[in-house]
Amino acid sequence: MKAGRIILYIVAAILILFGVLMILGAGSPDGQTNWIFYGGAFILIGFGLIWFAGRLAATAASAEGDKITYKLDLPADVSLDVLKCQSCGGELTMDHIKMVAGAPVVNCPYCNTTYQLKEEPKW
Repeated sequence: MKAGRIILYIVAAILILFGVLMILGAGSPDGQTNWIFYGGAFILIGFGLIWFAGRLAATAASAEGDKITYKLDLPADVSLDVLKCQSCGGELTMDHIKMVAGAPVVNCPYCNTTYQLKEEPKW
């Protein structure tokens, strides 16, 4: 996918270059006035390709952003406790925990309190 975007950028640069040269050449004594139209069309197509390649990059970035996986390495002596809200004491599940800027944040569905989970030292 990345190679396709690079090729689109190169083709766009070539089209824009030839478009500018055709517009400049229309002003020469040997130039024709229809070169202005062709040059403008080349420039518009070039910028259209740049826009399209940018959209491909944004689409690829959003598709890759949805595939984030967090892996936890837990010590052998881990016991599972019930996670309760600090404000109301309501029972929370993993669906209520989200990662925001690399930190686990809990949103309680009962009292609508939002807070960051803090890890206590293991020793």
